[in-house]
Amino acid sequence: MGVHALMVQAVFLDRDGVLNVAVVRDGRPYPPEAAEEVEVLPGVREAVGQLREAGFRLIVVTNQPDVARGTKSRAQIEEVHARLGKELDLNDFRTCFHDDKDACPCRKPAPGLLVSAAADLAIDLSHSYMVGDRWRDVEAGQRAGCTSIFVDSGYRERSPAEPFFRVASLAEAADWILAREERRL
Repeated sequence: MGVHALMVQAVFLDRDGVLNVAVVRDGRPYPPEAAEEVEVLPGVREAVGQLREAGFRLIVVTNQPDVARGTKSRAQIEEVHARLGKELDLNDFRTCFHDDKDACPCRKPAPGLLVSAAADLAIDLSHSYMVGDRWRDVEAGQRAGCTSIFVDSGYRERSPAEPFFRVASLAEAADWILAREERRL
């Protein structure tokens, strides 16, 4: 039995704009202010269920710099995660609480959140996926060795660098992942 047979596949998921509605101001996405404001996007429950049923670990990887900026507490972020975790039955949450100036290796576009999850959970990054709605997510997945999928929400910001697969929603990403995996068998 090879090493790959012992490792698992994951779908790494950005949080705001992929799982739940992002608050868009001036064309840029922001997280909801509180757990009570979290609204799961249409089709997400079904997509997550299909990916889980196919055997993927579902791991949220999210930058939450408002903690470093002093505008939110870790407790507020954890409340949002608890709500999403309960509603969507996700396997794990990995969060970077730093801001860009901290040069943290876990802040996307750095791959630290994905790499540490892979080490802790025996995940084969080369057979895993990163789904995000910003260039930082796509680049983090690429740098970790995952297949990156860009949920294009039309934000007014820099686009990700190729290669990536472009979709309109997590539901569309899940369909693409499952079809790709079926072709591999």
